[in-house]
Amino acid sequence: MSYVSETSATTSPTAAAPAAPPEHGPAKAASLPLRQRPFDIVFVVFFSIFFVTCLISDLIPTVGIAQTPDSSFLPAQWNYAYSSMNDPLFLHPPFWMRIVTGLSAFVYMPFYVLLVLAFIRRWNWIQLPAVIYATMIVALTGIVVFGVEFFGEVEWRTPHPGVFLLYNGPYVLIPLLLLIRMRKPLPFARRF
Repeated sequence: MSYVSETSATTSPTAAAPAAPPEHGPAKAASLPLRQRPFDIVFVVFFSIFFVTCLISDLIPTVGIAQTPDSSFLPAQWNYAYSSMNDPLFLHPPFWMRIVTGLSAFVYMPFYVLLVLAFIRRWNWIQLPAVIYATMIVALTGIVVFGVEFFGEVEWRTPHPGVFLLYNGPYVLIPLLLLIRMRKPLPFARRF
C-alpha cells in the first residue's frame, strides 16, 4: 500500500513538477546596463577620443602628408607642434612606423567605433576581438614603439619622456585595462 501511495503521489497532477531549466541558461546571463558598469563609461570616453586622435594624428603620416608648421592642412600643423618637440619618430616615421600608424588609422580607428557600440549595447561577443586588439596595441605600441622612443636610435628617441608618456601612455594603459576587463566570458554581465 505504501508503494502505491508513493507512486500515485509522484504521478498525481498536484505533485510539484521539477523545476524547469532557466530559459537562457548560464551562457546567456543578463547583461548590465551601462549605468551599472561605471568603469565601462571610461572605456566609451577613451575609445571615442582614440577614434578622433587616430583620424587626426595617425592618418597623416600613414598617407604621407608632410607634418610642417606651415602646412595647409591644420591637423598636420598640430602633429608638427607636438612631434617636433617630443616625438621625432612620429615626425619622420620610417616605413615600419608608417605600418604601425596605418594599422591605427585603418584597423583600430573603425574598431574603436565597434568597441564603443559594444560597450553601450552590451555585445558580449566583442570579448575575443577586444583581447586581440589590446594584445596588438600592447605589443606594437607598448613594446616596439615605446622601446624605440626610449632605447632606440638616437634620432628617434624622445627628448621629453614625461610629455611623451602623458600623450601616448593612455594608448597602452587603456588597452591593458581592457585586457583585464575582458578576462572572463560575458564581460557585460558583471560590473568589471
